[in-house]
Amino acid sequence: MPWLVATGVTVLAAALGVTLTLRSGSAPACAAGRTLAAAPPTGNATHSGKASFYDSNGAGGNCSNPAAPANRLYVALGPTEYSAGAACGGFLDVTGPKGTVRVLIMDRCPECAPGHLDLSREAFARIADPVQGLVAVTYRAVVNPPLPGPLTFRIKEGASQWWFAVRVGNHGNPLRSVEVRQGDSGPWRSAARQEYNYWLLASGAGPGPFSVRVSDVYGNRATVDGIRMAPGQVQNSAVRMYARGAVAATPRQSATTRPPGNRPTGTPTPARRPVEVARASAAATDPPATSPAAANARWCAA
Repeated sequence: MPWLVATGVTVLAAALGVTLTLRSGSAPACAAGRTLAAAPPTGNATHSGKASFYDSNGAGGNCSNPAAPANRLYVALGPTEYSAGAACGGFLDVTGPKGTVRVLIMDRCPECAPGHLDLSREAFARIADPVQGLVAVTYRAVVNPPLPGPLTFRIKEGASQWWFAVRVGNHGNPLRSVEVRQGDSGPWRSAARQEYNYWLLASGAGPGPFSVRVSDVYGNRATVDGIRMAPGQVQNSAVRMYARGAVAATPRQSATTRPPGNRPTGTPTPARRPVEVARASAAATDPPATSPAAANARWCAA
């Protein structure tokens, strides 16, 4: 029977070896039943990660901006932090070896892991030498950043009383909800966020004009009346999402029941960034800015 004992010991040792190997891996999996939650960076937490750069060629990215910002300081986030468009319109302060830059979240980087920021070439040059290609950074959300102007609204091409989609601009913080009503006294209807940063009512909102109520992730809320059914046009309002440093939103500005109908031909999701610059060779060889274990602990934290 000694051979049975020896065999048992060998099997046990092998099992323990597998267990030890799994436990000593460089990036242990999250606890059972827990996954990386898709959510944009918010609040005052500082995150560690890495940054590369690309060129949008002047286009407005997956967030459907009319164009890249005039200062060309913008960033694309990976799918987890882009969070199906929830990050669009927010700002990050990114700090690297040379300093800090503030960037508009404008785009999605499909290949970027959580913590990997793909900056514009101009933004990257503010924090590091572009020859490096990939650098360690820290970053955090900007809460209630200064606004470039009052809220803007753009109803999507193809919209009608039977199908409604609107993009909101100049909101500063990531948005939590957009509600629409026909006129200024009908019931509010919650629009559904689309990955390309339009808010959709698939069965329409009526012929207009509309009132639109916008809320952000920090509780700021603003209402704008008189938004016209004018597909493809940017409509400026006189309402700011919040006063600088305010906790609550600016009060409302100041636009009968929706007939049933069918949606017109669909409008496709915009293509991902049209042009990317080649990464420096360091991008393929440099280690991540944080160890896999640390990154896993950060994203798996309760």
